[in-house]
Amino acid sequence: MSSLRSFDGPRIKARYEPGQPYETIRLDRMTPVIGAEISGVDLAAPTNRQMDEIHRALAEHLVIFFRDQRMTQDQHLEFGRRFGELHLHPAAPHEPGHPELMVIKADENSKRANGEGWHSDVSCDEEPPMGSILYIKECPPAGGDTLFASMYAAHDALSDRMKAYLDGLVAEHSGEHVYRGMYANEGVGDKPRYPRAEHPVLRTHPVTGRRALYVNRGFTTRILGIPRDESDAILGYLYEHMENPLFQCRFRWQPNSVAFWDNRCAQHRAMWDYWPHRRYGNRVTVKGERPV
Repeated sequence: MSSLRSFDGPRIKARYEPGQPYETIRLDRMTPVIGAEISGVDLAAPTNRQMDEIHRALAEHLVIFFRDQRMTQDQHLEFGRRFGELHLHPAAPHEPGHPELMVIKADENSKRANGEGWHSDVSCDEEPPMGSILYIKECPPAGGDTLFASMYAAHDALSDRMKAYLDGLVAEHSGEHVYRGMYANEGVGDKPRYPRAEHPVLRTHPVTGRRALYVNRGFTTRILGIPRDESDAILGYLYEHMENPLFQCRFRWQPNSVAFWDNRCAQHRAMWDYWPHRRYGNRVTVKGERPV
């Protein structure tokens, strides 16, 4: 793994080397390639040194988890802002008076649950989110796990010939098929234009410098500049490849747990296997940059 670059987020201007011990938090890796559970920190009032190490843990492990947290809505928002400006979701419901605080809820009345398929959050934006911070306050007695997959590992496992083929290709990401009807359902009227963007199939992470696959079933519609049947075949192969369990970790939710994932190098999928039970929480999303 290459050395990590400097972090430029709020209050964080330091250089880290991967593999160094943590001094202010405890960290247990979930798999060799992705995921770590962190303890010894109160996300409602982390110290600056703990924030430094949380930044590093996210860069090194792609998704990090916290148990037994107690945050108010304002504290959840403040924790997110310590990583950057917050992102406004184009369609999801939010808490009254807090447009940056998404409501994540499914129960016996839901026809679907958020995030059922593999995806990277809102990759249809021209500047997709850097990271998402999900705080689940109520969860079913069993089920409702979230799976995460490393797009570094998916990239690295490709053959050199496939990497060479994909290098320089650009894919279209669209939100229309995902969000159509959701605007009207939220009472704000349907919109004639939906988010759409073009991103490289292989992107370089701005902090670690590592390359990652950046197409997903949720939003990617086609690879540009090649015939449609070729695009469909290549995307189908990549989707099956990146969903290999060897690239994954799985998080079992408990009340008052937090998951923080890096959308630039990880995808996730929420399991909706708990009907008719209820799952409820809030998500804060941090703005990102244009993929390169």
